[in-house]
Amino acid sequence: MEVLPISTVTTPGSELMPPAESLLSLGLYGAMAIGLIAFLLIACRLIGQKTHSKFKDQPYESGVDPTGPAQPGRPVPFYLVAIFFIVFDVEVVFISSWAVAYDLLGWSGFLQILFFIVILFLGLVYLWAEGALDWSPSRQRRSVTKEGR
Repeated sequence: MEVLPISTVTTPGSELMPPAESLLSLGLYGAMAIGLIAFLLIACRLIGQKTHSKFKDQPYESGVDPTGPAQPGRPVPFYLVAIFFIVFDVEVVFISSWAVAYDLLGWSGFLQILFFIVILFLGLVYLWAEGALDWSPSRQRRSVTKEGR
């Protein structure tokens, strides 16, 4: 039994779409998406409020006057943790895709993913050595005294 690539496997009565028709479908889809966006923006402009005032632009707080900023500031370490999370979360995607194809990749794939993990580990060690993972007040005082010199 011959194994065919997925793109050439057809069932009786179904053929592959010619390239011109597939491009036409893609163009039609894109035009519909752009049309929907334009319609929603125009509808928002027509239906939305026409005049602005201090009271109309304030959020409704159940009859209580709002006090303070709506979005309190966050310390920088929270943003750093968010960035670290994204970087190491993308790493999980690569490692998961490697794990799925582990049997097909052999030693070459193993050495490549090992190199990838070592680079990530060295990045983590660098962040740790620089103190990017340290949130203690003493760390903040040290950075202020270094900048003050």
